[in-house]
Amino acid sequence: MVKILFVCWGNICRSPMAEYIMKDLVRKEGLSDRIYVESAATSTEEIGNPVYPPARDELKRHGIDCKGHHARQVRPSDYDNFDYIIAMEDIHYRIMRDRFFGGRADKITLCMDYSSRPGSQIDDPWYTRDFVTAYKQIEEGCRGLLEEIKKICN
Repeated sequence: MVKILFVCWGNICRSPMAEYIMKDLVRKEGLSDRIYVESAATSTEEIGNPVYPPARDELKRHGIDCKGHHARQVRPSDYDNFDYIIAMEDIHYRIMRDRFFGGRADKITLCMDYSSRPGSQIDDPWYTRDFVTAYKQIEEGCRGLLEEIKKICN
């Protein structure tokens, strides 16, 4: 089983969008029994909260349900429990590496590293209000990541 953890600041916008987009892509590929997907936050601000309504609405526009999601924070054990740890921005990468994973970072990448724009950040739609662009970027990153993982699974 390949395990993926998507991470953003609060786990109510970008990382749950990535979690549910990836789960949808994995399901459509018939790989749900081989790929496990989850998401988490670097902060404690939103712990326990559901997906932010505009993010939930954008997922819904694409036929993706995110019911039952409750924000959680990254745990040090996540480093050993997940094969891929995907950050939305450099700040999440650094926080995980330095605060949660004791300097370890070889499993951490940016979502856009799997897109046509490696190294790019996915701006926080909480501030930009642009959930459409966030969705498109996240979907592109998820598709690229899934293609990489499918090489391992097949």
